[in-house]
Amino acid sequence: MNKIINKKFFEQDALEVGRKLLGKIIEYKGCKGMIVETEAYKNDQASHAYKITPRSKIMLDTYGHWYIYFVYGNYYCLNITTNKNNAGAVLIRALEPIKNIKKMIKRRNTSKVENLTSGPGKICQALGITKKLNGTKINDKIKIFNYKSFKKEQILTSSRIGIKKDLELPWRFYLKDNKFVTKATS
Repeated sequence: MNKIINKKFFEQDALEVGRKLLGKIIEYKGCKGMIVETEAYKNDQASHAYKITPRSKIMLDTYGHWYIYFVYGNYYCLNITTNKNNAGAVLIRALEPIKNIKKMIKRRNTSKVENLTSGPGKICQALGITKKLNGTKINDKIKIFNYKSFKKEQILTSSRIGIKKDLELPWRFYLKDNKFVTKATS
């Protein structure tokens, strides 16, 4: 069994956590996937923490908690809070499905495995994650484990996807040549 990651890991800056989460496993109710893409958010203009609201307060007040919110009226996004004593979170942008793939396919209503978890809304739908889990501690209900490590040359960076401000910040991290990474490039 792979070692569970403890809360202390998430005390680090979101940029460190975002890079280091690649290759970790997320498990919820028997469904598992390896993290292959993340995005870091701190108090930059593209972040919910730029202006703290009741929804985004979790990014300032916690680390090692799941921050789950509804976006575009259709999808949930899965984040982990970071940065002890400062605002931060890492968006889990894409997973490589590992276990209970048939269950994920049914939830997502797609036969294309590459399309199962290649985006933040797809992840939550495939794993059955909703806003009810917002604010829960890591490893309480949604677990995260060590799995694989990758060399620096296997990890690419770019600007984050779907934002309009702070586009120059290379705060998106993803695995080179992984077929489950989000297809959008900007």
